[in-house]
Amino acid sequence: MMRIGIVGAGGMGTVHRSNYAHIDGCQVAAVAGKSAADWERAKEWGVPMYDTISEMVRSESIDLVDICTPTFLHKQHVMESLELGKHTIVEKPVALHKKDAEEMFSLAGEKGVQLYVAQVLQFTKEAEVLRGLVRSGEYGPVLDASFERLTACPRWSKDGWLFDREKSGLLPFDLHIHDLDIIVSLFGRPDDISFTRCAGRGRSYHEQYRFQYRFGKLNVCAEAAWFHADFPFTARWRVYFENAVVVNDGTHVTAYPFDHEPRVFDTEDKIKIPTGINVPPTGWYFSELSHFIRCAEQGVPSPLVSRQQVITVIELLETISEAL
Repeated sequence: MMRIGIVGAGGMGTVHRSNYAHIDGCQVAAVAGKSAADWERAKEWGVPMYDTISEMVRSESIDLVDICTPTFLHKQHVMESLELGKHTIVEKPVALHKKDAEEMFSLAGEKGVQLYVAQVLQFTKEAEVLRGLVRSGEYGPVLDASFERLTACPRWSKDGWLFDREKSGLLPFDLHIHDLDIIVSLFGRPDDISFTRCAGRGRSYHEQYRFQYRFGKLNVCAEAAWFHADFPFTARWRVYFENAVVVNDGTHVTAYPFDHEPRVFDTEDKIKIPTGINVPPTGWYFSELSHFIRCAEQGVPSPLVSRQQVITVIELLETISEAL
């Protein structure tokens, strides 16, 4: 039985705990945190509560630490968990700087444990379909691709840490990171990157970006936005293969081959678990956490979210964030 200690019992901590309840061979054994909400959730879940990871690990039998705290606390919490010799899951982004990400993975190696970064998009059916088509070459090589991830400004965090560049990395690290992780996992490190961005008058952060990544002759573009508008959440992609266009319209994934009928892929989650927050039931987190649990049981890294992939993504985002 894999005994898990959750660090930070807020929104994502609640999502993870809700999914662990459906995964065989694991259980949430304790919570670490300092907020009133953390204490309330631990009481609700019926598990012991501790102020720090060290106290939790010393007092309980913990096999894996799952860190769901705000981004600016990730390095501190990850390093503490790894120093204690525990397999560790951390929510994305792992860090805001390449140097910090490298230090975390290096410490995991020194301690002989694994660090898993929760890039949940890799565990969706849509990503599974796209990954399979790119790798199999069924429709030939990719000639062009575009990704969109757009939403209204996250008012739930108004004046909070999410709007502090030093704490969150703002839109590139919070939103675009999902698509960039998929892009890097499929095509590797880009040869060149460029982007445009904009913001309304008086805004302290950039609200919309268009990115261009070049991989040899392949161009991949992406758009990400926190619009100052009541715009519905939209996540789509279109990939042009040599012999077909494959589209994820946010609801279905459809391939349009030349001289053949369109092919609609089955992307329905077989298991849909309530998240415990204002997010519809989904199988994403079940697939992600099940994968990490199985990898931790074997003491192996994740083949879907590799160390090099994570570090490359952070390095690219750091470059984008620091551009004047």
